[in-house]
Amino acid sequence: MSNNQKSSTRNRHLHTQAAHAGWDPATHDGFIHPPVVHASTVLFPDTETMRRGAQRYTYGLRGTPTTEALEAALDVMEGSAGTILVPSGLAAITVPLLAFLSAGDHLLCVDSVYGPTRRFCAQMLQRTGVDITYFHPDDDLESHMRPETRVVFLEAPGSNTFEMLDVARACEIAHAGGAVTMMDNTWATPMYFRPLEHGVDLSIHALTKYPAGHSDVMLGSVSATRETYGRLREAQMALGVNAAPDDAYLTLRGLRTMPTRIERHGRSALEIAQWLEGRPGVARVLHPALPSFAGHALYERQFSGSTGLFSMVLDGGGNQEAAAFLDALELFGLGYSWGGFESLALQPDLSDRVAAKAPAEGPVIRLQIGLEDVSDLQEDIERGFAAVEALRA
Repeated sequence: MSNNQKSSTRNRHLHTQAAHAGWDPATHDGFIHPPVVHASTVLFPDTETMRRGAQRYTYGLRGTPTTEALEAALDVMEGSAGTILVPSGLAAITVPLLAFLSAGDHLLCVDSVYGPTRRFCAQMLQRTGVDITYFHPDDDLESHMRPETRVVFLEAPGSNTFEMLDVARACEIAHAGGAVTMMDNTWATPMYFRPLEHGVDLSIHALTKYPAGHSDVMLGSVSATRETYGRLREAQMALGVNAAPDDAYLTLRGLRTMPTRIERHGRSALEIAQWLEGRPGVARVLHPALPSFAGHALYERQFSGSTGLFSMVLDGGGNQEAAAFLDALELFGLGYSWGGFESLALQPDLSDRVAAKAPAEGPVIRLQIGLEDVSDLQEDIERGFAAVEALRA
C-alpha cells in the first residue's frame, strides 16, 4: 500500500477501512487482491545485501506480500504501529505474554478470561516462574499491583459471562506501576472498540472469528503501539511462528465484508436476547447491550456496538437440563468457536474461576447468533426449552 493511500484510509470510516486497507491495486497492476505468496527461501542479489538484510523480504517466516497486506489492514483499523500474525487466536495470546514476562515477574489477569488463556498461564507461565493473580472485573487494580507486576491482561466483555471493566482506568493503573497492558478484543473487533485508544498497549484478536468469518480458518493477530511492537516482533521471530499465506489471504478477504456481517450478527443477537429476557425458563440474559445487564453503563461508555455472542442462564437445573436444551437444537450447531455464518450453542465450563464465579441460578448456555433468520432461530430455541420442560415433567 502506498503511503498516501495508507494515510487517507486511516482517516476514513471502518466500513471503508475494511474494504480498502492493506492493499493498493494501483501499485500492483490493478489486481484487487494480493497474490498468495508461498515462500520459504528468498534470494538476494549479492552477499552485501544478504549480510545487511537490505531488501524488503528476506525469508518466508519473516513475512510475504500476502501476510504484509493483512498486517497493514489491521494496523489501519486498530490504529496500531505494527501487527503480527500467528497461526491461531491462542497463539496471539501466548506470544505477547512470553514476550513481556520472565521468571520472577507478576501477571495480573482478569478472572473472566478465555479458558485456554488461563490454561496457558497455569501450564506454562507458572512453570517458568511467573506469579499470577486473577482479579474480578469490578476490582480496582491498585490493590493488586506489585513492584514486580509486568503485565495486566484484560478481556472485555468477559469470556462466556460478558462482564465489563473500565479499560482506560485499568491501563492508567497498570502504566503507573510500570506494567504493559494486553487486551483480548475478539468479541468487539475494532469495529466497536479500539483498545489502543483507551490506553491498551497490545490488542489481541482471534481472526478465526469475525474477520475470517466462515468457520474454516485458524489465525490470530496482535496489534501493538510503537513502544511495544519491537519486542513483540522479536519474540515472534524467536518463537518461529507466523501465518500461512492461504490463511492470511482468506482472512483479508473476509475482512472486506466483516463490518456488514457483524451488523447483521449484532442486530439478530440483540433481538433474540431481548426476546429471551421476557421468556419463562430464563433466569438472566448475559448481554452487555441490555439495560438490565450489570455492566451496561460501562459498555455504553466504551463500546459503539455489540456483536453476535452472548449467554443466558437457565432458570434452575444443572448439566442434565443444559444437555437436554442443547441436544434438542436443530439449527444451532453444538461446537466451539464463533464468528462464522452459522449459529452455535454450548455450555461453557466456568469451574476454574476464583473471583468472577459462575451464575448461581442455573447452567449457562452460550449462543453464537449467525446469519440465519431470527424467527427460525427463535423456533429452534423453543425446541430447547420444550426439552427442558419435558425433562422436568
